[in-house]
Amino acid sequence: MLDVTSQAGQLLRRLQGRLKMRHLQLLLNIRQHGSLTRVAEQLSTTQPAVTNMLNELEGMFGSRLFQRSARGMAPTPMGEVVLAYAAVMLNDLDRLASDMEAFSSGYAMRLHVGVTPFVSGRLLTRVLGRSQLPEYRLAIQVHEGVTDELVERLRDHRLDIVIGRAGSLLDVRGLHFAPLYSQQPRLIANRRLAAALSRGPLNWAALAELDWVLGAPNTMLREQVANLFLNEGVAPPLPITESLSTKLIGEIIASGERAVSIVPADIAEELVRVAGVAIVPFSFDWHLRPITIFTRSDDQGRKQLQQFIGLLREASGEMQGAPGH
Repeated sequence: MLDVTSQAGQLLRRLQGRLKMRHLQLLLNIRQHGSLTRVAEQLSTTQPAVTNMLNELEGMFGSRLFQRSARGMAPTPMGEVVLAYAAVMLNDLDRLASDMEAFSSGYAMRLHVGVTPFVSGRLLTRVLGRSQLPEYRLAIQVHEGVTDELVERLRDHRLDIVIGRAGSLLDVRGLHFAPLYSQQPRLIANRRLAAALSRGPLNWAALAELDWVLGAPNTMLREQVANLFLNEGVAPPLPITESLSTKLIGEIIASGERAVSIVPADIAEELVRVAGVAIVPFSFDWHLRPITIFTRSDDQGRKQLQQFIGLLREASGEMQGAPGH
């Protein structure tokens, strides 16, 4: 019986000699459509051709990669492993082409940066501006989303770095992470409502009855806002609007007679300037979970990535040291 090392060596030789990118794309197509007939239609070929390609691929691995049933095709445990690597390899190829395009335009590389809502726009603008300087020459593509989704895109190599919010429930296996800066919460409203709320202690029951505008559901910030009310013995408010756009939140707050929100202090200050909202002078006795830099643990040696992280830390330090912080 062959030992594990010999089996791995034989598999490696088979893959090196026969595996092609079209095989990897086929796997992803089967997972997406769950049907060889639909895959054949999508690839403009015949079902027997797709079946033969899958049989060839499963022969390379010496194992079934998909389980066939009346409900369609689902990956086997071995198939899940192969699919994860297939996605990474195809994403790496796509990223290589993107880097080559950036290099031909005079940049060192193109970084794909995931950014969660409520990260300071001033911070990002400062960093993106400096990354264009001759000593860096970084082309940056920004992808917005919630932290959980961005971290998954980091894992399969669609992103190089994520600037998100750390939390105890976030899966950080295989990731390197470090806090960038902390945020305090601020209650914002239009100027008239903010002045009324400032005249005495906050009435949490009355506050819950106002028109709340909050970020995306099932995020760490929303959880913390809910806990704030629960700790006061009040049911959390049901928001009238949910949005990932801080600009939209600011505009709704500024124009709404009863609209309120809780956002990070740096975002609140930006909305005071650009949307005309007002900050209610109330000090919360809790902090938001820190904005954190996430990268892959096996990706720490890339010079350009570390340069970008350095720019983030430099700009964050400058802003934290600015008046009002």
